[in-house]
Amino acid sequence: MFTFLLWLILLVLCWPLALLALVLYPLVWLLLLPFRVLGLAVGGVLAFLAALFLLPARVLRGPAWR
Repeated sequence: MFTFLLWLILLVLCWPLALLALVLYPLVWLLLLPFRVLGLAVGGVLAFLAALFLLPARVLRGPAWR
């Protein structure tokens, strides 16, 4: 909601810039989409490596008694 209000203020103060931002936002989002997918893949690989590295400690710790 706050972003929308900021956009409305920009529309009132400088409408060509607001319209340009409205048109370019989806294009920038599409351009950045591969980097988001790459970030998810790298995060998954790092989580897997961390789990693999910490596995011996979890095995040696034994079962958790609750």
